[in-house]
Amino acid sequence: MSAFMEETKCLLPRIAFIACGCFSPPTPMHLRMFEIARDHFEMQGTHKVVGGIISPTHDSYAKKGLASSLDRCAMVKLAVQSSNWIRLSDWEVHQNQWMRTQSVLQYHQNFMNNYLNSASGAGDAEPNGSLPGWLPFSLRERTDPVHLKLLCGADLLESFAVPGLWADADIEDIVANHGLVVITRCGSNPEKFIFESDILTKYKRNITLITNWVPNEVSSTLVRRLLSRGQSVKYLIDDLVLEYIKRQRLFNVKSKYITDAVRPNHLIFNHAYTDNNKNAASTLISEQNMDESDSPSPQLLQQATSRVFCCGDTSPRGPKLLRVGPGQAVQVITMQSDEKSESQAKKQKIAQVQL
Repeated sequence: MSAFMEETKCLLPRIAFIACGCFSPPTPMHLRMFEIARDHFEMQGTHKVVGGIISPTHDSYAKKGLASSLDRCAMVKLAVQSSNWIRLSDWEVHQNQWMRTQSVLQYHQNFMNNYLNSASGAGDAEPNGSLPGWLPFSLRERTDPVHLKLLCGADLLESFAVPGLWADADIEDIVANHGLVVITRCGSNPEKFIFESDILTKYKRNITLITNWVPNEVSSTLVRRLLSRGQSVKYLIDDLVLEYIKRQRLFNVKSKYITDAVRPNHLIFNHAYTDNNKNAASTLISEQNMDESDSPSPQLLQQATSRVFCCGDTSPRGPKLLRVGPGQAVQVITMQSDEKSESQAKKQKIAQVQL
Protein backbone atom coordinates (compact mmCIF):
# COMPACT_ATOMS: atom_id res chain seq x y z
CA MET A 1 0.00 0.00 0.00
CA SER A 2 2.80 2.45 0.89
CA ALA A 3 4.55 1.73 -2.41
CA PHE A 4 1.29 2.43 -4.27
CA MET A 5 0.87 5.73 -2.41
CA GLU A 6 4.43 6.77 -3.25
CA GLU A 7 3.88 5.92 -6.92
CA THR A 8 0.63 7.90 -6.92
CA LYS A 9 2.37 10.88 -5.35
CA CYS A 10 5.02 10.81 -8.07
CA LEU A 11 2.29 11.17 -10.69
CA LEU A 12 0.68 14.25 -9.13
CA PRO A 13 0.95 17.53 -11.06
CA ARG A 14 3.79 19.68 -9.74
CA ILE A 15 3.49 23.22 -8.42
CA ALA A 16 5.75 25.83 -6.85
CA PHE A 17 4.91 28.96 -4.86
CA ILE A 18 6.28 32.47 -5.20
CA ALA A 19 5.67 35.30 -2.73
CA CYS A 20 6.34 38.89 -3.79
CA GLY A 21 6.63 41.83 -1.43
CA CYS A 22 8.96 44.05 0.56
CA PHE A 23 10.17 41.66 3.30
CA SER A 24 11.49 44.61 5.25
CA PRO A 25 12.16 42.70 7.41
CA PRO A 26 11.00 39.12 6.71
CA THR A 27 8.84 37.74 9.51
CA PRO A 28 8.00 34.16 10.54
CA MET A 29 4.54 34.58 9.01
CA HIS A 30 6.08 35.19 5.60
CA LEU A 31 7.63 31.73 5.85
CA ARG A 32 4.65 30.15 7.59
CA MET A 33 2.53 30.91 4.54
CA PHE A 34 4.69 28.54 2.51
CA GLU A 35 4.39 25.76 5.09
CA ILE A 36 0.62 26.22 5.44
CA ALA A 37 0.17 26.11 1.67
CA ARG A 38 2.32 23.00 1.23
CA ASP A 39 0.48 21.19 4.04
CA HIS A 40 -2.84 21.97 2.36
CA PHE A 41 -1.92 20.52 -1.02
CA GLU A 42 -0.22 17.49 0.49
CA MET A 43 -3.23 16.74 2.70
CA GLN A 44 -5.58 17.17 -0.25
CA GLY A 45 -3.38 14.82 -2.29
CA THR A 46 -3.89 16.88 -5.45
CA HIS A 47 -0.42 18.30 -6.18
CA LYS A 48 3.24 17.80 -5.41
CA VAL A 49 4.92 20.98 -4.11
CA VAL A 50 8.51 21.17 -5.38
CA GLY A 51 9.66 24.59 -4.22
CA GLY A 52 9.01 27.99 -2.68
CA ILE A 53 10.43 31.31 -3.88
CA ILE A 54 10.66 34.66 -2.08
CA SER A 55 11.11 37.63 -4.42
CA PRO A 56 11.77 40.98 -2.67
CA THR A 57 10.67 44.09 -4.53
CA HIS A 58 12.98 46.59 -6.23
CA ASP A 59 14.52 49.53 -4.35
CA SER A 60 12.56 52.00 -6.49
CA TYR A 61 9.36 50.87 -4.79
CA ALA A 62 10.26 53.86 -2.59
CA LYS A 63 8.14 53.45 0.54
CA LYS A 64 8.87 54.09 4.19
CA GLY A 65 10.59 51.21 5.96
CA LEU A 66 12.01 49.77 2.76
CA ALA A 67 15.57 48.76 3.56
CA SER A 68 18.01 48.49 0.67
CA SER A 69 17.65 45.44 -1.55
CA LEU A 70 21.06 44.22 -0.39
CA ASP A 71 19.90 44.22 3.22
CA ARG A 72 16.50 42.72 2.47
CA CYS A 73 18.01 39.91 0.39
CA ALA A 74 20.56 39.25 3.13
CA MET A 75 17.80 39.05 5.75
CA VAL A 76 15.74 36.68 3.61
CA LYS A 77 18.79 34.44 3.08
CA LEU A 78 19.26 34.29 6.83
CA ALA A 79 15.56 33.68 7.50
CA VAL A 80 15.29 30.73 5.08
CA GLN A 81 18.57 29.00 5.83
CA SER A 82 16.79 26.43 8.00
CA SER A 83 14.43 25.53 5.14
CA ASN A 84 15.29 22.88 2.57
CA TRP A 85 12.75 24.09 0.01
CA ILE A 86 12.15 27.86 0.35
CA ARG A 87 14.67 29.97 -1.56
CA LEU A 88 15.50 33.61 -2.24
CA SER A 89 15.22 35.00 -5.78
CA ASP A 90 17.10 38.26 -6.24
CA TRP A 91 16.17 38.64 -9.93
CA GLU A 92 13.61 41.34 -9.23
CA VAL A 93 15.97 43.57 -7.23
CA HIS A 94 18.58 43.39 -9.99
CA GLN A 95 16.33 44.96 -12.61
CA ASN A 96 16.71 48.63 -13.44
CA GLN A 97 13.28 49.53 -12.06
CA TRP A 98 10.30 48.29 -10.08
CA MET A 99 8.60 45.30 -11.72
CA ARG A 100 4.92 44.40 -11.80
CA THR A 101 3.98 41.17 -10.03
CA GLN A 102 2.73 39.69 -13.29
CA SER A 103 6.17 40.25 -14.87
CA VAL A 104 7.94 38.60 -11.93
CA LEU A 105 5.69 35.56 -12.26
CA GLN A 106 6.30 35.43 -16.01
CA TYR A 107 10.07 35.48 -15.65
CA HIS A 108 10.29 32.70 -13.05
CA GLN A 109 7.73 30.49 -14.83
CA ASN A 110 9.51 30.93 -18.14
CA PHE A 111 12.92 30.17 -16.61
CA MET A 112 11.63 26.89 -15.17
CA ASN A 113 10.06 26.00 -18.51
CA ASN A 114 13.32 26.63 -20.36
CA TYR A 115 15.30 24.70 -17.76
CA LEU A 116 13.02 21.67 -18.02
CA ASN A 117 12.93 21.76 -21.82
CA SER A 118 16.65 22.24 -22.42
CA ALA A 119 18.59 19.11 -23.33
CA SER A 120 21.60 20.04 -21.19
CA GLY A 121 19.57 21.15 -18.20
CA ALA A 122 21.33 24.49 -18.22
CA GLY A 123 18.41 26.47 -19.61
CA ASP A 124 18.96 30.20 -19.19
CA ALA A 125 21.98 29.91 -16.93
CA GLU A 126 23.39 33.01 -15.28
CA PRO A 127 26.27 34.86 -17.02
CA ASN A 128 28.81 32.96 -14.90
CA GLY A 129 27.31 29.66 -16.07
CA SER A 130 25.67 28.76 -12.76
CA LEU A 131 21.96 28.21 -12.16
CA PRO A 132 20.05 30.63 -9.90
CA GLY A 133 19.78 29.61 -6.27
CA TRP A 134 15.98 29.82 -6.23
CA LEU A 135 15.58 26.95 -8.68
CA PRO A 136 14.08 23.89 -6.89
CA PHE A 137 16.64 21.11 -6.49
CA SER A 138 14.33 18.32 -7.65
CA LEU A 139 13.04 20.10 -10.73
CA ARG A 140 14.60 17.70 -13.26
CA GLU A 141 13.63 14.52 -11.44
CA ARG A 142 10.64 14.53 -13.78
CA THR A 143 10.09 16.05 -17.20
CA ASP A 144 6.52 17.26 -16.70
CA PRO A 145 5.97 21.02 -16.22
CA VAL A 146 5.88 22.86 -12.91
CA HIS A 147 3.07 25.37 -12.47
CA LEU A 148 4.10 28.50 -10.54
CA LYS A 149 1.41 29.97 -8.28
CA LEU A 150 1.36 33.34 -6.51
CA LEU A 151 1.27 32.85 -2.73
CA CYS A 152 -0.24 35.74 -0.79
CA GLY A 153 -2.39 36.86 2.10
CA ALA A 154 -6.01 37.96 1.93
CA ASP A 155 -4.90 41.61 2.01
CA LEU A 156 -3.29 41.26 -1.42
CA LEU A 157 -6.42 39.61 -2.79
CA GLU A 158 -8.52 42.51 -1.51
CA SER A 159 -6.06 45.03 -2.98
CA PHE A 160 -7.25 43.95 -6.44
CA ALA A 161 -10.30 46.16 -5.81
CA VAL A 162 -8.29 49.33 -5.04
CA PRO A 163 -8.82 51.73 -7.98
CA GLY A 164 -5.68 52.25 -10.06
CA LEU A 165 -3.57 49.81 -8.05
CA TRP A 166 -3.75 46.82 -10.40
CA ALA A 167 -4.35 46.68 -14.15
CA ASP A 168 -7.27 44.39 -15.00
CA ALA A 169 -5.11 42.70 -17.63
CA ASP A 170 -2.48 41.88 -14.99
CA ILE A 171 -5.07 40.47 -12.57
CA GLU A 172 -6.54 38.29 -15.30
CA ASP A 173 -3.13 37.05 -16.44
CA ILE A 174 -2.06 36.18 -12.88
CA VAL A 175 -5.26 34.35 -11.98
CA ALA A 176 -5.89 32.69 -15.36
CA ASN A 177 -2.37 31.55 -16.21
CA HIS A 178 -0.69 31.13 -12.83
CA GLY A 179 -3.27 30.94 -10.08
CA LEU A 180 -3.50 32.25 -6.53
CA VAL A 181 -2.92 30.51 -3.22
CA VAL A 182 -4.44 32.77 -0.57
CA ILE A 183 -3.77 32.31 3.15
CA THR A 184 -6.74 33.80 4.99
CA ARG A 185 -7.48 34.61 8.61
CA CYS A 186 -10.06 32.74 10.63
CA GLY A 187 -13.33 34.67 10.41
CA SER A 188 -12.53 36.48 7.15
CA ASN A 189 -14.78 36.14 4.12
CA PRO A 190 -12.65 36.01 0.94
CA GLU A 191 -15.41 34.14 -0.90
CA LYS A 192 -17.57 37.28 -0.78
CA PHE A 193 -14.76 39.36 -2.22
CA ILE A 194 -14.27 36.86 -5.04
CA PHE A 195 -18.02 36.90 -5.73
CA GLU A 196 -17.97 40.70 -6.07
CA SER A 197 -15.18 40.59 -8.69
CA ASP A 198 -16.08 39.51 -12.22
CA ILE A 199 -12.48 38.56 -13.07
CA LEU A 200 -11.92 36.54 -9.89
CA THR A 201 -15.29 34.80 -10.27
CA LYS A 202 -14.45 33.88 -13.87
CA TYR A 203 -11.25 32.11 -12.78
CA LYS A 204 -12.39 30.99 -9.34
CA ARG A 205 -11.19 27.45 -10.06
CA ASN A 206 -7.60 28.79 -10.07
CA ILE A 207 -7.88 30.38 -6.62
CA THR A 208 -7.08 28.22 -3.60
CA LEU A 209 -8.28 29.63 -0.26
CA ILE A 210 -6.57 28.24 2.84
CA THR A 211 -7.54 29.24 6.37
CA ASN A 212 -4.71 29.83 8.82
CA TRP A 213 -6.03 28.40 12.08
CA VAL A 214 -2.98 29.55 14.04
CA PRO A 215 -3.12 33.34 13.62
CA ASN A 216 0.04 35.41 13.76
CA GLU A 217 -0.45 39.18 13.57
CA VAL A 218 3.26 40.07 13.63
CA SER A 219 3.86 42.20 10.54
CA SER A 220 6.95 43.92 9.17
CA THR A 221 5.34 47.25 10.02
CA LEU A 222 4.94 46.24 13.68
CA VAL A 223 8.53 45.02 13.87
CA ARG A 224 9.85 48.29 12.45
CA ARG A 225 7.73 50.30 14.87
CA LEU A 226 9.01 48.41 17.91
CA LEU A 227 12.60 48.66 16.76
CA SER A 228 12.38 52.42 16.21
CA ARG A 229 11.02 52.78 19.76
CA GLY A 230 13.85 50.79 21.25
CA GLN A 231 11.56 47.92 22.24
CA SER A 232 12.44 44.25 22.02
CA VAL A 233 11.36 42.15 19.03
CA LYS A 234 13.04 39.00 20.34
CA TYR A 235 10.97 35.93 19.40
CA LEU A 236 8.96 37.99 16.89
CA ILE A 237 11.50 37.51 14.09
CA ASP A 238 14.34 35.09 13.45
CA ASP A 239 17.36 35.60 15.71
CA LEU A 240 19.72 35.82 12.74
CA VAL A 241 17.55 38.47 11.10
CA LEU A 242 17.39 40.44 14.35
CA GLU A 243 21.15 40.24 14.76
CA TYR A 244 21.63 41.50 11.21
CA ILE A 245 19.26 44.43 11.81
CA LYS A 246 21.15 45.43 14.93
CA ARG A 247 24.56 45.21 13.31
CA GLN A 248 23.44 47.17 10.27
CA ARG A 249 21.33 49.53 12.43
CA LEU A 250 18.37 49.23 10.09
CA PHE A 251 14.92 50.75 10.63
CA ASN A 252 16.24 53.47 12.99
CA VAL A 253 16.87 50.77 15.55
CA LYS A 254 17.28 52.11 19.08
CA SER A 255 18.23 49.32 21.41
CA LYS A 256 20.26 48.96 24.56
CA TYR A 257 20.89 45.36 23.47
CA ILE A 258 23.25 46.28 20.62
CA THR A 259 26.61 44.98 21.72
CA ASP A 260 29.84 43.57 20.36
CA ALA A 261 29.89 40.79 22.94
CA VAL A 262 31.11 37.38 21.86
CA ARG A 263 28.41 35.48 19.98
CA PRO A 264 28.08 31.94 18.60
CA ASN A 265 29.93 31.40 15.35
CA HIS A 266 26.73 31.09 13.31
CA LEU A 267 25.73 34.62 14.36
CA ILE A 268 28.93 36.29 13.17
CA PHE A 269 28.46 38.08 9.86
CA ASN A 270 30.82 38.74 7.02
CA HIS A 271 32.27 42.19 7.77
CA ALA A 272 33.24 42.80 4.15
CA TYR A 273 29.58 42.45 3.24
CA THR A 274 28.63 44.91 5.98
CA ASP A 275 31.17 47.46 4.73
CA ASN A 276 29.89 47.10 1.18
CA ASN A 277 26.35 47.77 2.35
CA LYS A 278 27.48 50.94 4.14
CA ASN A 279 29.06 52.18 0.92
CA ALA A 280 25.81 51.55 -0.92
CA ALA A 281 23.72 53.43 1.66
CA SER A 282 24.01 56.70 -0.24
CA THR A 283 21.89 55.24 -3.05
CA LEU A 284 18.93 54.45 -0.87
CA ILE A 285 15.63 56.07 -1.77
CA SER A 286 13.83 58.22 0.81
CA GLU A 287 11.27 56.27 2.83
CA GLN A 288 7.52 56.72 3.18
CA ASN A 289 4.84 54.69 4.95
CA MET A 290 4.46 51.18 3.50
CA ASP A 291 2.95 47.75 3.90
CA GLU A 292 3.54 44.65 1.74
CA SER A 293 0.40 45.29 -0.34
CA ASP A 294 1.04 49.01 -0.96
CA SER A 295 1.59 50.29 -4.48
CA PRO A 296 4.34 52.58 -5.72
CA SER A 297 3.63 56.14 -6.76
CA PRO A 298 1.57 56.82 -9.94
CA GLN A 299 4.71 58.26 -11.57
CA LEU A 300 6.51 54.99 -10.96
CA LEU A 301 3.61 53.01 -12.39
CA GLN A 302 3.72 55.15 -15.54
CA GLN A 303 7.47 54.68 -15.90
CA ALA A 304 7.28 50.92 -15.37
CA THR A 305 4.53 50.37 -17.92
CA SER A 306 6.71 51.29 -20.86
CA ARG A 307 9.39 48.74 -19.94
CA VAL A 308 7.21 45.65 -19.32
CA PHE A 309 6.44 43.37 -22.23
CA CYS A 310 3.22 41.43 -21.86
CA CYS A 311 2.22 38.09 -23.29
CA GLY A 312 2.82 37.88 -27.05
CA ASP A 313 4.39 41.33 -27.35
CA THR A 314 7.62 41.87 -29.24
CA SER A 315 10.28 43.59 -27.17
CA PRO A 316 12.95 45.78 -28.75
CA ARG A 317 15.57 43.42 -27.31
CA GLY A 318 14.16 40.02 -28.14
CA PRO A 319 11.94 37.99 -30.49
CA LYS A 320 8.26 37.36 -30.01
CA LEU A 321 7.41 34.32 -27.89
CA LEU A 322 3.95 32.76 -28.00
CA ARG A 323 2.05 31.36 -25.03
CA VAL A 324 1.02 27.76 -25.63
CA GLY A 325 -0.95 27.16 -22.46
CA PRO A 326 -1.13 27.84 -18.72
CA GLY A 327 2.30 28.27 -17.22
CA GLN A 328 3.93 28.91 -20.62
CA ALA A 329 4.80 32.53 -19.92
CA VAL A 330 6.77 35.03 -21.94
CA GLN A 331 10.26 35.75 -20.72
CA VAL A 332 10.63 39.34 -19.56
CA ILE A 333 13.93 40.98 -20.57
CA THR A 334 14.65 44.36 -19.05
CA MET A 335 18.40 44.69 -18.56
CA GLN A 336 20.94 46.10 -20.96
CA SER A 337 24.62 45.17 -20.92
CA ASP A 338 25.70 47.99 -18.59
CA GLU A 339 22.87 47.17 -16.21
CA LYS A 340 23.96 43.51 -16.12
CA SER A 341 27.40 44.51 -14.82
CA GLU A 342 25.83 46.49 -11.99
CA SER A 343 23.49 43.59 -11.26
CA GLN A 344 26.39 41.13 -11.04
CA ALA A 345 28.17 43.36 -8.54
CA LYS A 346 25.06 43.46 -6.40
CA LYS A 347 24.72 39.68 -6.56
CA GLN A 348 28.27 39.27 -5.30
CA LYS A 349 27.54 41.50 -2.32
CA ILE A 350 24.40 39.51 -1.45
CA ALA A 351 26.33 36.26 -1.78
CA GLN A 352 28.87 37.47 0.78
CA VAL A 353 26.45 36.92 3.67
CA GLN A 354 28.03 34.26 5.86
CA LEU A 355 25.41 31.71 6.82
